[in-house]
Amino acid sequence: MKKETNLTKGITEPEIVDTYMNNLKHPLFDLAEYLRTFILSIDKSIGEGIYWNVPTFYFTGEMKPFNPKEYKRFIVNFNFYKQDTIRLIFLRGADATDPTGLLEGDYKDGRRVASFKSIDEFKSKEAAFKKIIKQLLNIMDK
Repeated sequence: MKKETNLTKGITEPEIVDTYMNNLKHPLFDLAEYLRTFILSIDKSIGEGIYWNVPTFYFTGEMKPFNPKEYKRFIVNFNFYKQDTIRLIFLRGADATDPTGLLEGDYKDGRRVASFKSIDEFKSKEAAFKKIIKQLLNIMDK
């Protein structure tokens, strides 16, 4: 039997993310902090933890049982690989309607990516970003 994680149970782990962020060495650290705060402010049902070796945001409310490999609770996580951009990976991004084109890529597994180079760039797209997060929260299998 697979061990349940806090992600599959919907338990938030902000102290673990705090430690990760306190040790993060990235040229766009201020943007990462801004994004983290913004994502958490969208809805009180959004939690965070470290999964896939990066801060990951997920739905913390009650859900019907599911296979953890289906990532049904997942909303978005960081990708810090590039030094001139912060990418946010929406594992279920294909489930969102995005008329603005904020989400890029057409991966077979349903992932979509949003990339930002500055806080100002993100602020110009905040409304579209928030709408996508809210859509993903609304389609959770509760």
